[in-house]
Amino acid sequence: MLPAPVPPCTLTRRSFVKHVGGILALGLTDEWPGQARTGVASPTAVRIKSVASNFEREALHPYRFKGSAITESWQTVARLTTDNGLSAVGLGTQGVLWSDARVFEGHSESAGNALMYAMSEFALQQAKGRTFTSPVQLLDELLPEVLAYGKKITGVGDLRKTFALNALVPVDNAAWLAYVAENKLTTFDELIPAAYRPGLSARHDRVASIPSFSAGTPIEPIKKAADEGFFILKLKTGAAGSQAEMIEKDIAFLTAVHRAIGHYETPHTKNGKIPYYFDANGRYEKKETLLRFLDHARKIGAFDQIAVIEEPFGEQNETYVGDLGVRVAADESAHTAEDARQRIEQGYGAIAVKAIAKTLSMTMKIAQVAFEKKIPCFCADLTVNPILLEWNKNVAARLPAFPGMTVGLQEANGRQYYKAWERLMSYHPKAGAAYTRASKGVFETDARFFRESGGIFEPSAHYVALVSDEENR
Repeated sequence: MLPAPVPPCTLTRRSFVKHVGGILALGLTDEWPGQARTGVASPTAVRIKSVASNFEREALHPYRFKGSAITESWQTVARLTTDNGLSAVGLGTQGVLWSDARVFEGHSESAGNALMYAMSEFALQQAKGRTFTSPVQLLDELLPEVLAYGKKITGVGDLRKTFALNALVPVDNAAWLAYVAENKLTTFDELIPAAYRPGLSARHDRVASIPSFSAGTPIEPIKKAADEGFFILKLKTGAAGSQAEMIEKDIAFLTAVHRAIGHYETPHTKNGKIPYYFDANGRYEKKETLLRFLDHARKIGAFDQIAVIEEPFGEQNETYVGDLGVRVAADESAHTAEDARQRIEQGYGAIAVKAIAKTLSMTMKIAQVAFEKKIPCFCADLTVNPILLEWNKNVAARLPAFPGMTVGLQEANGRQYYKAWERLMSYHPKAGAAYTRASKGVFETDARFFRESGGIFEPSAHYVALVSDEENR
């Protein structure tokens, strides 16, 4: 049972800018060559006349990973208004700890979020006055500028590209919605550029809803989720402490999970068994430590049920992982399509794509690279709001089938961690549609879902109101 809804925190964009607006004057303009193609024969050129932004703070039940924890999530809102008077409102959910733990560790939780929001606002100001014929083109132009600006304001000289991409999500989503409106498109399939359609050509009628459990989660809620029909569970490993302490905790966690649910059966996998999805978020420093974890999995009979291990090593660790006997997935280290290619060369056998964390534009590129390399993808979450969940679901429902699975795959953990999930659900323009809620572990992505594209093209009155009183700037 979820706790009673709580109102969003009251810190506003205006009060935020009053204190940190000065840093937005820092402008940097390096070039990043684009490779934009469109899915429309003769796309309308979209010129951005004015922009606006805002944010809300949403309280979370503590979500523990990377040896730390988050307790709130900033929901960012970006508005683009075109020369034709069309306004598009895009949403983002910030993941500071996930995208660059150094920024999270070097500041208070609020300050880390404020830095990312400042990058979103900077991106909007850089976008104002620009003309684009594809949002992919716009992202290619903005990413290097926003990344350089982020390095300056965070003081992290090698700031991860994922941090900049996360800040660009609301801007990219608004650009796609403006593109859809200007070109009179009505479905998600129509907006996919021709160059990226092969990687998003499937059409699943069901998508698994994958809950996520923090490192150190008691076994009871994990078993409860399995009893409710959730058949693939994301299990955070990389417990807090030294490497020696971490591996002992992770082994104990694996043992407890397998003892509790290892015997469960499901109709959604080809072997009928519940698969395990482990995510260490780069906490393992050596391959030998991961091998200890895998050896223990063999010892207790859990090895064959490991569907994927995500990001066991840090980004700078170039250890080859193609000889571990399990599928290893890249997530936050696969910032861009080129990064995904490099990870594939290192033996990574899957890519966790996040349209809600790395932008839809970059996700399309990554999914196409993976498709061409015959590497499966699945959608991971960033503890996003219900509307962004639909952006991810539109991708998950179109990715080629993951090996051993009979449905699409999408992590969806917001229901577990937001203290006011039901209030957030009420902001969904299609609240009440069957496809917005999982039943027995799956979302039904039926004809209505594809026809309505999960409702992402329809405005949310709540979020539109957040930027309706902002001055055109």
